[in-house]
Amino acid sequence: MSRILQKMRTCGLLPVLLVSGCTMLVPPEEDPLYIKQTELDSRVARVERVIDSEGLVNLLKQIEQLQTDNQALREQVDQLQFKLDQAGTAQKQQYLDADQRLQNLEKTLGSRQAASTDARSVLDGGELRPGQLPVPGGTDRANYQAAFELLKQGRYKEASAALTQFMIAFPDSSLSDNAQYWLAETHYVSQAYDKALPAFTLVVDKYPKSRKIPDALLKIGYCNYELKRFDAARTSLQAVVANYPETTAARLAGQRLERMTSEGL
Repeated sequence: MSRILQKMRTCGLLPVLLVSGCTMLVPPEEDPLYIKQTELDSRVARVERVIDSEGLVNLLKQIEQLQTDNQALREQVDQLQFKLDQAGTAQKQQYLDADQRLQNLEKTLGSRQAASTDARSVLDGGELRPGQLPVPGGTDRANYQAAFELLKQGRYKEASAALTQFMIAFPDSSLSDNAQYWLAETHYVSQAYDKALPAFTLVVDKYPKSRKIPDALLKIGYCNYELKRFDAARTSLQAVVANYPETTAARLAGQRLERMTSEGL
């Protein structure tokens, strides 16, 4: 052993081995390299924790922002839903109003169609029931024209009934004077002079401003003539000639007066 050591000392190997042996025998926690590495690992870990912590904070901020945005969107949705509900209610009400108006129009149209059907049936030869207007539910003009049409058709009884009912239904109509005149005419053409005379007289007495006055006075003269009331006839005919000289009624009155003269009346 001593020889071997001697040789190693001679060769300079012993110090090397001693140094190497010493190095190998140092504990890891005292090794500078180990310590340096541990410090680096610790620093890296701290940095990673900081990074992770900041990322978490940012994530939390993003979540909070998303929650805020979501709440804002929910409020907008609620507002839109409210407006939609209101619009739906208003639209429903408009529909109901339109439907009601349509129903009213349909009823009115139905009534007018029924009235028109009744009028056609009467004018086409149908029976005019007692107390019935020729155009039930129609205007005064529509009923007047229908009654006048009956007169032109020679249906004097129906025309008389229609005009009588017209006078009852529309006492304040602007056509009342004409209706009264033609009612009297239905009696005259039927040779019911005793009925025609008071009917024509009513035109003169009740409607003094009527354009039918000259014709009514003429027919009063005619009725009195047919009833053999010649003095009354002459008086009425002369009144037409004197007061309405430029009318057809005055010309016809003059002709009847000449006839009466020739007849010695």
